[in-house]
Amino acid sequence: MTALYLEDLQPGQRFTSATHALTADDIKTFAAAFDPQPFHLDEEAGARSIFGGLAASGWHTAALTMRLMVTGDVRIAGGFVGAGVDLTWPHPTRPGDTLQVFTEVVEVTPSRSKPDRGIAVLRSETRNQRGEVVQRLTSRMLVPRRPARP
Repeated sequence: MTALYLEDLQPGQRFTSATHALTADDIKTFAAAFDPQPFHLDEEAGARSIFGGLAASGWHTAALTMRLMVTGDVRIAGGFVGAGVDLTWPHPTRPGDTLQVFTEVVEVTPSRSKPDRGIAVLRSETRNQRGEVVQRLTSRMLVPRRPARP
């Protein structure tokens, strides 16, 4: 896939990622390393929690979303360099969920002070196999402009 520059992005443009299946072991391993709360580590503790069962850390969902975006069709030249995000988790991610990310370009704005770049606003939904949105991410991405040809 060819790298995308600011000029390649248009509002309304859409991208769909590959999928990623999640197991209980994946959830527990991530949680043990990065978010060791009982409802992420143990089925019984999860059942007694507000989640009503084992739930992945939101940060695990965010990390998987990032991987799916970076390895998908949204190949931003220079990589995904964030300039700010709004992030919500409307439904928990569960063992057995298969995640997929749906991204739309919302806005593209060239920088007035730095002509070599601009900002693209991307809105992404990470959905499970039932179509439930487990994460909403609106990100402001720093995107380079296409280099001038010599």
